[in-house]
Amino acid sequence: MTTADDLIALVRTYNPRTNSALIADAYAFGDQMHEGQFRHSGEKYFTHPVAVAESLAKMQMDDATIITALLHDTIEDTPASFAIVQKRFGQEIAELVDGVTKLTNLQLNSRETKEAENFRKLFMATSRDLRVTLVKLADRLHNMRTIRSMRPEKQAQKSRETMDIYAPLAGRMGMQWMREELEDLAFRVLNPEARNSIIRRFIMLQRESGDVVNRITSDIRVELERADIDAEVMGRAKKPYSVWRKMQEKDQGFSRLSDIYGFRIVTATEGDCYRILGAIHQRWRAVPGRFKDYISQPKTNGYRSIHTTVSGRDGRRVEVQIRTREMHEVAETGVAAHWSYKNGERVENRFAVDPVKWISALTERLEDDEDHDAFLEAVKLEMYTDQVFCFTPKGEVIKLPRGATPIDFAYAIHTRIGTTCQGAKVDGLRVPLWTRLKNGQSVEIITAAGQTPQSTWIDIAVTGRAKTAIRKFLREEDRDRYVRLGRELVRVAFENAGKKMTEKALRTAAKTLAMGSADDMLASLGSAEISARDIVRAIYPDLDTRPTGEVDASRAVVGLRDDQKFQRAACCQPVPGERIIGITYRGQGVRVHAIDCEALVDYEDQLDRWVDLRWQEGQHKPVHAVTLDISITNDAGVLGRICTLIGEQDANISDLKFIDRKPDYFRLLIDVDLRDADHLHRVVTAIEADSNVSNLSRQRDPGQSGA
Repeated sequence: MTTADDLIALVRTYNPRTNSALIADAYAFGDQMHEGQFRHSGEKYFTHPVAVAESLAKMQMDDATIITALLHDTIEDTPASFAIVQKRFGQEIAELVDGVTKLTNLQLNSRETKEAENFRKLFMATSRDLRVTLVKLADRLHNMRTIRSMRPEKQAQKSRETMDIYAPLAGRMGMQWMREELEDLAFRVLNPEARNSIIRRFIMLQRESGDVVNRITSDIRVELERADIDAEVMGRAKKPYSVWRKMQEKDQGFSRLSDIYGFRIVTATEGDCYRILGAIHQRWRAVPGRFKDYISQPKTNGYRSIHTTVSGRDGRRVEVQIRTREMHEVAETGVAAHWSYKNGERVENRFAVDPVKWISALTERLEDDEDHDAFLEAVKLEMYTDQVFCFTPKGEVIKLPRGATPIDFAYAIHTRIGTTCQGAKVDGLRVPLWTRLKNGQSVEIITAAGQTPQSTWIDIAVTGRAKTAIRKFLREEDRDRYVRLGRELVRVAFENAGKKMTEKALRTAAKTLAMGSADDMLASLGSAEISARDIVRAIYPDLDTRPTGEVDASRAVVGLRDDQKFQRAACCQPVPGERIIGITYRGQGVRVHAIDCEALVDYEDQLDRWVDLRWQEGQHKPVHAVTLDISITNDAGVLGRICTLIGEQDANISDLKFIDRKPDYFRLLIDVDLRDADHLHRVVTAIEADSNVSNLSRQRDPGQSGA
């Protein structure tokens, strides 16, 4: 744990005139008040306030804020009171500590009307003294850095809250570094698979291309030396969540992103910024449409910088940001720039915009407005730059992700509006359907009878709702083609079985498979939802002969009564060789679960329904379907090779579904019929050995446990 002397030394690096005695006293007081308290990790609780204070010191905050950080939990969690803190440390610090306590007790949640009311309280508290919010943000940052010691459900709750409220707030206050870290820490909890996938791709890219960041940084420095410009060059890979968000927004694969790496050039004057821009563009080719001059047109939070994207080494696109040191200070610390020091003196950064004025104006405008929905709408329009809020001609608000188009807007209103969408007007002007919508715009959808979705709309749409509706329509439109394909596939299957395909046979198979009609069944076959083998088996089950000596599939489980039937639970798909348990269902027999199935938690208080089971000894038939979740590179022949690998292990693929298609990879679910756990292991090992397989897991879904 950082000592009081260490903390004071850190503060002295930017403020030699700090009141070291008062900071030391606050440190000792906080340590004493939290004596005997421990965090979930087992550490002394006071390590947390000290870490918060250290973060704020690195942001060069004033003494009052540092002391508030050390004491921010004392009024809430210790015998200390407002009066005690006020008497010992003064009115200003007591009010700051009390403000943080009240802000903590708001228990902010992103849930409907509570969301609006909590945001109102948040901004009311912030408008009184911004340092309260800065301490709270630093508090949340340390909690997220140490979140692994919390219970899983608590981790998820805190992470959602961080993603919904604290990360956007940090960004709105200009502290982009904090926003990025908060988002990435929450992302690690909420979607660890996606985050690990991004990290693996970075590692793979580094193996293939070497240390791109150092090479490009060196190249830029060479060009600056040639132009005789004094500047600092910094490069880094983007945070995994930032990369993931861009992949979702642009519907692009990792390899096609243009700004995986970011480079910053910090210089002395605005003139040097434009000289550097010229040197960069002379050396590397600029990417059209990827230039933004935030120096001549600053963002509303005071951010100033020149952004350009160029084709760097090996044709890889990289983003370069160019700014002065003053601009960099605002870009890095945001509102904290108001407390910045230089040579031990408080200085005012001329580029810093005080968000307190924005928050005060917002809360003042809404103090007399009791409409929570209107308040929330106004807050999000101002604050959530990752979302777009547009209006219908009637004034209704439609929430969409950033980058959404009129097609997304149309489907957000109603599927019928989306299906018949012919064009759109934005703020009264006719625009193409691929136009990216912006906050506050009014959108009117033009419909026409007979208009239907086009296949290109899938690439234009951003929201899952729009994409799903478009795909569903196109799939239904392709029904005739699927029926024809299915008919040909099943004809071949019948011939291979030595049987003749007739319309009556197809109707009988459809009835047996509960598929409605023969055409419904053939369409499912043509779209790969079922196999031709399933149809043949539905009519001629005896054709599926097996070698003698195998365990009878109907008697594969030991421990049942003679009159009891069983079925494998879809949630965990147990296979012979794994420990199992049975759960009885009235009128349905026994459902067999793997002993570690998460769905069994739902039956902990119903022990009378539990049945002790085990698999029959002997060789089992390969009839136990297991669903494998596989991500593969989108290259020619990869999927065929994976299917061949499965076949080489004497395993049959009974179903295959694509659940995600990206330009550089596919994610799909493959149902494989297996004998036992050893058979599963052989199949998984064979697939994992393929270099084009980036991820492989066994799908388990507790939600499919059944009634």
